[in-house]
Amino acid sequence: MFPKKELAQLVISACNQFNIDTVVISPGSRNAPLTIGFSNHPTIETLSVVDERCAAFFAMGIAQQKQKPVAIVCSSGSALLNYYPAIAEAFYSNIPLVVISADRPKHLIDIGDGQTIRQENVFKNHILFSANLIDEEGELENNSGLLIKALETSVLNKGPVHINVPFDEPLYETISNLKSFDFPKTALNQNVKLQNDYTELISRWKSSTKKMILVGSNFPDTELQNVLSKLVRDESVLVLTETTSNLYHPKFVNSIDKLIFPLIESEFLDLQPEVLITLGGMVISKKIKQFLRKYQPTEHWHIDELKAMNTYHCLSEHIKEKPIHFLNTLLTIHGEISDEGGEAYQNKWLTKNKSRAIKHTEYLVNTVYSDLKVFETILKSMPDASQVQISNSSTIRYSQLFNLNPTLKVFCNRGTSGIDGSTSTAIGAAFATKEITTFITGDLSFFYDSNALWNSDIPKNFRIIILNNAGGGIFRFIPGPLTTNATDYFETPHSLTAEHLAKMYNFDYTAVSNLEELNIGLNDLYLESNQPKIMEIFTPKEINDVVLKNYFKNL
Repeated sequence: MFPKKELAQLVISACNQFNIDTVVISPGSRNAPLTIGFSNHPTIETLSVVDERCAAFFAMGIAQQKQKPVAIVCSSGSALLNYYPAIAEAFYSNIPLVVISADRPKHLIDIGDGQTIRQENVFKNHILFSANLIDEEGELENNSGLLIKALETSVLNKGPVHINVPFDEPLYETISNLKSFDFPKTALNQNVKLQNDYTELISRWKSSTKKMILVGSNFPDTELQNVLSKLVRDESVLVLTETTSNLYHPKFVNSIDKLIFPLIESEFLDLQPEVLITLGGMVISKKIKQFLRKYQPTEHWHIDELKAMNTYHCLSEHIKEKPIHFLNTLLTIHGEISDEGGEAYQNKWLTKNKSRAIKHTEYLVNTVYSDLKVFETILKSMPDASQVQISNSSTIRYSQLFNLNPTLKVFCNRGTSGIDGSTSTAIGAAFATKEITTFITGDLSFFYDSNALWNSDIPKNFRIIILNNAGGGIFRFIPGPLTTNATDYFETPHSLTAEHLAKMYNFDYTAVSNLEELNIGLNDLYLESNQPKIMEIFTPKEINDVVLKNYFKNL
């Protein structure tokens, strides 16, 4: 059974040709032709999520893991606007998301018809391409061209696109067969590799004695891991990574704030690189951003096929390559041996990083029960080779202070760094991989996205760890909020717990409020279960910020 409307058939056929095999649908009437067609297609998996905001983040989590486009389908009106937070995140995180919205035909817009808004180009500031289709005779070629352009853009440019599809009534008429459309060959079938000459760049790299490579968020990549492990043999190279870079090596500095926080002026000058290479997505560490903006490198090269953010206000080269291609070229031409004079740079900072690690360990041995101590405990408990999704705000920042198990795969929505949608994204990622996935979140982020649990496709091996400190704990640590008389509006204190949500959505639930209970609970958390699990950890908000501030003083 397929929709009778030719425009719906065209959209479905185009998605199939572009290898879109997962579609997340939110209920509605105007999108009935698309719902009927996608749900009956033999090679497309359809999933149902009622809340459009959750649906979009859920789909984004799937696309994040599959590294290919996932489509979302909704009805007309405000339903579409609920997609916007996830669209913005996908835009800045380079995640291919195909937004397909049903719409009223043009003659019903702005005349007082129900469930109708101006949908054309509604995401223009955060979308790679908008295809506004036309439901009229003689528009087949134009609609086909727009569909090809939209889907091709999402695949090649790794981001969100919007396909707006107007339908007039009747909406539920069906036929027995899906019409076949012949779409022309596209750029997806071409594999042209540009040959770039980087001789001059590599010469400048070779002559530098202070070289820094900084990696932001990055999908796990064995090839990249290997080439960086060879480059770091050059003792004039210092590699800085983040929790979300998914790169590990004894000579990589992966707790940047821990290294930088205690530095004085003369040390900042010593750390200042001559050449800075950046790759990957958004960088979490505020300290490294402040450092590189004040103590700018002589040259900053960013390696990315598509775009370069001038994060440190000193970008000199945008190398439009896959990082692995350029770094292999660098390695081949330069070799792995450092130039005379460069030995001190890497060794000095790795030595300092080791001393920080000793102070870190010494402090945590005697640390009282708090967010910091809880993070040390839960990060040690993660099963090998599992996936970890982390929400924003203080949660992801705490994770940056620890050396993680190198077999873990770590993700966070850092494109817009919002607390909205983190739970939905984590569920989508868990669904896509079928791996044990642990989602670590703060209380505000969890309750903000609690509709994420209204999803019938949550895997049984999905685990949620909630750090409930009764409000936005980060506002007790960052300078400013506590000096005002509006603290409650920053922290938003509450007395909520996840217990009743867990019961409603059929999650196993455990509450802990001290270290002994936490250790017992963690032993049970990863045992096989017939239902997903929530562990809610209650921590004392009155001392969390004191413990963290003293931690940094101790460094």
